[in-house]
Amino acid sequence: MKFAHRFAYYLIGLIMGLFFVAAVFSGKDTRCNYFPNARVLNDLRNKPFYYSDKASQVLNEKWIDTADIKNTLKYGDVDFDNSNIVVGSGKLYVIEGKTIKNQNIRINVINYPEKAVLDKIIRK
Repeated sequence: MKFAHRFAYYLIGLIMGLFFVAAVFSGKDTRCNYFPNARVLNDLRNKPFYYSDKASQVLNEKWIDTADIKNTLKYGDVDFDNSNIVVGSGKLYVIEGKTIKNQNIRINVINYPEKAVLDKIIRK
């Protein structure tokens, strides 16, 4: 078989495979969270999120907003040295991020099996 024929078969199979992959993954909300930081943040974002009384008091001070918390849960860095501590039936995660005004913050989130609770907000 000539090279041109082999190349044509290869291209036909490649195009059919690409269509198949596109059809399978187009309707799904797939995410590729391979690293531990991305997996923890994705798990916290996808659960019902609640605020503790201490966190609500800090949010009422107006130097931080719930949008800053959401951005920290999306783009923040999990401090694994101080995290993964068992608190009751959940685990404590310490996440470092920034506000819209570029202030460094640290939030403590307790990850329960059915919900996530923002426990503390610390301005650094």
